[in-house]
Amino acid sequence: MTGFDLEKLLGERRDERYELHSRYLNHQLPRMLRTIGFDKFYERAEGAYFYDAEGRDYLDMLAGFGVMGLGRNHPVVRQALHDVLDLQLADLTRFDCPPLPGLLAEKLLGHAPGLDRVFFGNSGTEAVETALKFARHVTGRPRVLYCAHAFHGLTAGSLSVNGEEAFRRGFGPLLPGDAVPLGDLDALERELRRGDVAAFVVEPVQGKGVHEAPPGYLRAAGELLRRHKALLIADEVQTGLGRTGDFFAYQHGEGADPDLVCVAKTLSGGVVPVGATLGKEWIFKKVYSSMDRVLVHSASFGSNAQAMAAGLATLTVLEDERLVENARRTGDLLRGRLAELTGRYELLREVRGRGLMIGIEFGRPSSLGLRSRWTMLQAARKGLFAQLVVVPLLQRHRILTQVSGDELEVIKLIPPLIVGEREVERFVDAFVSIMDEAHAGGGLIWDFGRTLAKQAVTARR
Repeated sequence: MTGFDLEKLLGERRDERYELHSRYLNHQLPRMLRTIGFDKFYERAEGAYFYDAEGRDYLDMLAGFGVMGLGRNHPVVRQALHDVLDLQLADLTRFDCPPLPGLLAEKLLGHAPGLDRVFFGNSGTEAVETALKFARHVTGRPRVLYCAHAFHGLTAGSLSVNGEEAFRRGFGPLLPGDAVPLGDLDALERELRRGDVAAFVVEPVQGKGVHEAPPGYLRAAGELLRRHKALLIADEVQTGLGRTGDFFAYQHGEGADPDLVCVAKTLSGGVVPVGATLGKEWIFKKVYSSMDRVLVHSASFGSNAQAMAAGLATLTVLEDERLVENARRTGDLLRGRLAELTGRYELLREVRGRGLMIGIEFGRPSSLGLRSRWTMLQAARKGLFAQLVVVPLLQRHRILTQVSGDELEVIKLIPPLIVGEREVERFVDAFVSIMDEAHAGGGLIWDFGRTLAKQAVTARR
């Protein structure tokens, strides 16, 4: 019998976590966390909260970048994983058709009228890679369009449709493609007239900055694409499975009809890597056109029993606990409470988003004293003020959030879909406290801002 004891190993070496990461993994991550004061030791997690060794709770308004849509350690998903392991299934034999993938595909497609088949992979970027590959094959065209500021993943194909140059720099040459502004149908049509476009991939609500496609845009874009014999790919990796108050964000009352839809993150409740590409029948039939092509696109761990069981449990929880409706209701409440503050604080420019995907944007103040401090931060590095808000939210109020993107003065809130009025009140109270201090013109916020500004200037040298 093996001597492996996971609990004992973690107990003996848990205090080495940052040292181990610095030595063996991405060494910049612990460095960054220490710089902004995020180097916490979380011991356990449940629902919408983390807990440290002293038992203090931390409200999670980040949900692992949207992965933990059901919250942490949901009992139904945990039980599903125990059950599937205890069953000792003959998993991944590669030469049979186990029931779990078919059952999950059936349940998932039940929420996506007009889509007929599913490919299961292991992540969001893999779901996007699948969609790009299928689109290029069935159209026979090389080029893919995407939106400025888009984020679709960081593997080579997904990186080719990433709208941020900072991510792409140094990794070319990439697949042929071009960016168009979100919402600009004229720009989209100009590119389509060139006749070489396979597809247009778009997030219904962009993760970077939380920018929403204008009403009717996805439907009109789909019509344009069909006219030019190209495909519409909806990237629902972050927006899907209830995040925006609809099961899929493209379903938000406008009749959009995507050819391919990419899903991941919440699909397994955050406990097993999983991704899915949903598509129309004719696309799958053309990709898998004969028995000779049965493995023309596959994934070694795709459709594994643990991921499929977790996915089935997750969809059941979404339905039974009415979490899509809760995301809409709680999101409206939180967004409304925050929007009321825009007239109260001159540093607060806009609150936007849909469901439980909310962006809080800050902007240049009008008063002279605040404007000088703002200018000092902007001269050092754009996006520092948003970081000044994120840090005390964690340090003083034990609320975990994120800045929405590099050099953006936007905080993004993507909490678990289970949050309610108690979490809304806790976040709004904390946010008001920080805004009051920032507008008073002194205090620890601006002192920390000067420290970050100096570090940003030093880093550029």
